[in-house]
Amino acid sequence: MDEIQEKLKVIAPATGEQIGEVSETPVNQVDRFYQKGKTAFKQWSNLTFSDRGKYLLTLKGIIVEEMDEIAKTIAADTGKVVTEALIADIMPTLDSIDHIINHGEKILLRKKVKTPLLLIGKKSFIEYMPRGVVLIISPWNYPFQLAMVPMLSALASGNTVILKPSEVTPLVGKCIEELFVKAGFPVGVVQVAHGGKEVGAAFTNGKPDYIFFTGSVRTGKMIQQVAAKELIPTTLELGGKDPMIVFADAHLERAAKGAAWAAFTNSGQVCMSAERLYVEKTIYPQFLSLLKKEILTLKQGTDEDADVGSMTFPAQKEIVMDQLEDALRKGAKLETGLLPGQWESGLFLPLTVVTNVSHEMKIIREESFGPLLPVIPFENEEEVIQLANDTVYGLNASVWTKDKNKARRVASKLVSGAVVINDAIISIANHGLPFGGTKQSGIGRYHGEAGLRIFCHEKAIVEDSGRKISEIHWYPYKGKFPLFLQLFKSYFRTNRDWVTFAITYLRILKKN
Repeated sequence: MDEIQEKLKVIAPATGEQIGEVSETPVNQVDRFYQKGKTAFKQWSNLTFSDRGKYLLTLKGIIVEEMDEIAKTIAADTGKVVTEALIADIMPTLDSIDHIINHGEKILLRKKVKTPLLLIGKKSFIEYMPRGVVLIISPWNYPFQLAMVPMLSALASGNTVILKPSEVTPLVGKCIEELFVKAGFPVGVVQVAHGGKEVGAAFTNGKPDYIFFTGSVRTGKMIQQVAAKELIPTTLELGGKDPMIVFADAHLERAAKGAAWAAFTNSGQVCMSAERLYVEKTIYPQFLSLLKKEILTLKQGTDEDADVGSMTFPAQKEIVMDQLEDALRKGAKLETGLLPGQWESGLFLPLTVVTNVSHEMKIIREESFGPLLPVIPFENEEEVIQLANDTVYGLNASVWTKDKNKARRVASKLVSGAVVINDAIISIANHGLPFGGTKQSGIGRYHGEAGLRIFCHEKAIVEDSGRKISEIHWYPYKGKFPLFLQLFKSYFRTNRDWVTFAITYLRILKKN
């Protein structure tokens, strides 16, 4: 008798209409998923990188062919506009495949490293060994890209994958599952578990070989606690409260356009959004005017020409409202947008700029993850660095100035996983760069070389020809202590005594 499965109802956040449903994975299937993954791992991990790459290229071709439909699915499921789905979800995924195909084999190749002179006659190498079954738990804000990129890296490295996509955007999770089936990946190499928190918790407790999580700090901490009990390694990509710093000598029109995009792209639901805008006092009124003018040109909606879509997750609307109300109660001033009591029902939120804010307000201390931008004036470089670093987060930041030396100097002093100069957010689009945060923005890095190697054990290999009958550090020790003392002193002194070193080494050899 077939098991009855619960259904996840899919509600389009932009319209409130039900647009589908997805069968939830029963939690009693967790062991079966892991067993299938472990069985598939035996064959998948033994394929050459080139053979695994062929599967990725087939997948890429299908994504390219179905790009329009995938973009529409992402837009319907998240409420974001289709152009954003194309640019920020699909394009980085395709670019990730290209980067892996072009560089992955070299990154994961056995590498020869230097061997100390004291280990004369030996060779040293590093090998990269896949971990096993990787659990990837992905979020709802970029449900395609933030699931696919770690999946692709884990698969290319020789692991099998269980994906638990967000229950907030289940159609994208189903879309991903179908793409891998169409690409002909072997059974058990990629499995998708659909469902909510209970499903996620069950798979986290299922003892995967690695956990890759993208989401909130709160959930990340819970996953880390579970993983710690079993010593399961993790990568946690968490939240941000990213500062944007505009100096008086910046290209102000460009910076204003950049601020509007960095704050409101995907309706502000980006861990790398500009959530705190610091503007040098001498140009503060002028820049604020330029910013407001830019925001007034933006169009919210669902059609192909819209700039900003709706929020995705209803609960996030309440968080944004709470932060705005807290700020207004404490004296903040509304520059654009509406008072919370004037907001319409639904998930299209007004694009809101707030001034006269302080670092004691929730709007500055807590992640907003919505279209809410506080603007703060600053006096000088030293002050703005202190303000920018005054947060528990440290994911991304941006510095805007025509002075390259100042930009680089400030960037170096910001406690952040990434800094972009005269642009924002886009460091994540370069797959040659590591991505990840400091402080409570996460643990670990992916993208770049790290993006493949995190899914592998680093194995140290030391080779000896095996021709000698003995080694100088083997037994017997009789008479060796004074000789080793002389050997190490001659070697480790500031000016090495190579003659004494060579003579002593030969005397120790004779002791064997």
